[in-house]
Amino acid sequence: MKDETCWINGIQSKKLSLTDRTIHFGDGFFTTTRVINGKIHLLSWHLERLLLAANRLLFAPFDVIALREEMLIAAKTSNKNNGVVKVLISRGEGNRGYSFKNCNSPTRIVFYSPYPRGYLKWRQNGIRLCKSPIRLTRNPLLAGIKHNNRLEQIMIRAHMEPTGADEALVLDSEGKVVECISANLFWRKGLEVFTPKIYYAGVSGVMRRHVISVLPTLGYSLSEVLVGPNALEVAEEVFITNSLLPLASVKEIDGRHYNDKTLYLQLSLLC
Repeated sequence: MKDETCWINGIQSKKLSLTDRTIHFGDGFFTTTRVINGKIHLLSWHLERLLLAANRLLFAPFDVIALREEMLIAAKTSNKNNGVVKVLISRGEGNRGYSFKNCNSPTRIVFYSPYPRGYLKWRQNGIRLCKSPIRLTRNPLLAGIKHNNRLEQIMIRAHMEPTGADEALVLDSEGKVVECISANLFWRKGLEVFTPKIYYAGVSGVMRRHVISVLPTLGYSLSEVLVGPNALEVAEEVFITNSLLPLASVKEIDGRHYNDKTLYLQLSLLC
């Protein structure tokens, strides 16, 4: 990206070793944060999710304090404007095979880029979803983690683009609703709010966590569910979340229209 600035282990650079395991195996994980007026939104939660992924994937320890400072330096690149700081942690250099026995030095990669303009239109106008024919594989070990292997999302995006939809409604291999390509999904009926349970597949997003935390203060109950797409047909309102948006209302899913934005408008004041 033309306006992107990168740091590798604290040094400004765009040169990654060709022996790094993220190149060969996608052996790593990442998080993407929103910069607001030069500050990183929900920074502590993003660091928590990175540590959770490192623990689940049996990574050697990485310097969290150094990473935090590198993220703050990247955020200052925005000149107190809005932008994006993305962090990618690779297991680093090591064995040519799958074993990571001697991989003791994870690589910290930090990116700064401008805020994506398309998200402003999504917030203003709402979005259209189409149900994807590509399904996510169930794997409880990887569920919730934003790992570097994004081949499923790439193929989902490729099948979505010819439809003209903005995002895709993604199911798992058993036909249960999971998420969208780059966002988590919520829907509301009355004072009940639902979101897919991230147990078998999908990403447990930081903004998803934030929305779940504030719903009780607005008088809503929240249920994490494993359901098919028919559950959305009786919803009064549907919206998506991710750290950058942070929210967008869904106005249509495969011809089914949604006009209610009650909760979306309430959450917009808190997110």
